[in-house]
Amino acid sequence: SFRKLWAFTGPGFLMSIAYLDPGNIESDLQSGAIAGFKLLWVLMLATIIGLLLQRLAARLGVVTGLHLAEVCNRQYQKFPRIILWLMVELAIIGSDMQEVIGSAIAINLLSVGKIPLWGGVLITIADTFVFLFLDKYGLRKLEAFFGLLITIMALTFGYEYITVKPNQEKLLQGLFIPYCRDCGTPQLEQAVGIVGAVIMPHNMYLHSALVKSRQVNRADKREVREANKYFFIESCIALFVSFIINIFVVTVFAEAFFNKTNANVSEVCANSSSPHSSLFPNNSETLEVDIYKGGVVLGCYFGPAALYIWAIGILAAGQSSTMTGTYSGQFVMEGFLNLRWSRFARVLLTRSIAVTPTLFVAIFQDVEHLTGMNDFLNVLMSLQLPFALIPVLTFTSLPSVMHDFANGL
Repeated sequence: SFRKLWAFTGPGFLMSIAYLDPGNIESDLQSGAIAGFKLLWVLMLATIIGLLLQRLAARLGVVTGLHLAEVCNRQYQKFPRIILWLMVELAIIGSDMQEVIGSAIAINLLSVGKIPLWGGVLITIADTFVFLFLDKYGLRKLEAFFGLLITIMALTFGYEYITVKPNQEKLLQGLFIPYCRDCGTPQLEQAVGIVGAVIMPHNMYLHSALVKSRQVNRADKREVREANKYFFIESCIALFVSFIINIFVVTVFAEAFFNKTNANVSEVCANSSSPHSSLFPNNSETLEVDIYKGGVVLGCYFGPAALYIWAIGILAAGQSSTMTGTYSGQFVMEGFLNLRWSRFARVLLTRSIAVTPTLFVAIFQDVEHLTGMNDFLNVLMSLQLPFALIPVLTFTSLPSVMHDFANGL
């Protein structure tokens, strides 16, 4: 029933935003520029594994009526509970920093450098008030707004894909042949980075809580089974959309900038009279790109429109991931500590922690160090992953928690 599917649609798309945050986009473009089409299969497998884990998290919420943090609170002793909470908070703050960095870079590109990076960081503080304002109108309105942001990302990165016209044969080979010819340490680092960027630890806590927004009679097994089915279908659709957007970014940079040198790009930027041509030294070293340089080189090769459309996509990615972290933090704090802060206080705390170090780097360093922070934060996400995986895999296999819906494995 499409009507029932529509009623259950929302939590999966809110969850899928974590698969499209600025850290993810940075991982995608670096993967394409460093390894070409060769690591697309890693992206696909990471997305499939992410889908299976999100399904487990959603099932936990539907069957028990409790989200993951609440189940941890009931099942674990005080010490492991506090350790888990601290690790998840680290992941949330790291994700918030990536949102701040991505938004600041996008604002700087859209303003042609007139708004400095530190100014962009300060502007992202306004997100707090915008999303709290939207939150007053109910979760359904918020889900619709984030659906709009995902559509903007699909259109902007889709435009880059159509403009660059990646080789479709290489794209299919990269997706379905799990092999990386002539790959070394840089390609291996990118492969590990893809996994850390795609599977976000705090996202499992978020998804298990979001499904509680739909009314399900847990005394009726048929109704619970039906809810599980529709939430899984919705998650499949949402993650397929996010996977396609990630494919757009990887293949654009694989086609246009794989094996390019700084000298190649410097010459093209100079010929196109780009104000950013000084970013690329005139040497034979392989081109290294990030969110900022990515927009610049797209502008040099495919015109200013490509640069501005790229920046709009990054801004949408940065803004959309704000509320993901906010909701995750709210549910995690309430579940682990039984603390019920207002969303305003919660956002203010995490945003202050995220903005402070980012602002210092933006004021006293350059964009290179800002994007270097993004790489470090992707590694941080990888390190936090077990602190979400172990509880999800454990509780969904326990009959004492999941009753008749426990996993066989």
